[in-house]
Amino acid sequence: MADVLLATEQLVRGGLAAAYTGSLNGSDIYQVQNEGTTILHVKKSGAGVCTVTITTFGTVDGMAITDRTVSIPASTGDKFIGPFPTGVYNDPATGYLEFTVSDITGLTVAVLRL
Repeated sequence: MADVLLATEQLVRGGLAAAYTGSLNGSDIYQVQNEGTTILHVKKSGAGVCTVTITTFGTVDGMAITDRTVSIPASTGDKFIGPFPTGVYNDPATGYLEFTVSDITGLTVAVLRL
């Protein structure tokens, strides 16, 4: 398992042709810069459903907040996920948002910033 830093792209009024990462590994932890305006665009063309798990680092009354999970449907799955409040989703040690994926067949991810 490796930590993999993904590039974040700034949305612009004139439009953005987003770059998608397609060489994902189901055992890696993906890290992205998050200033509270980050959006993950996850697309799935493969046969299996993918669960994206976004790690939470925040607490309420000293209790850990459950990680957020989002299901990306098989074949035609296409979801925008976020934005992510920094106090809940950023790792205090690194400052990055972290997520994992359960199925990588036909999976692509773009990291966008509003």
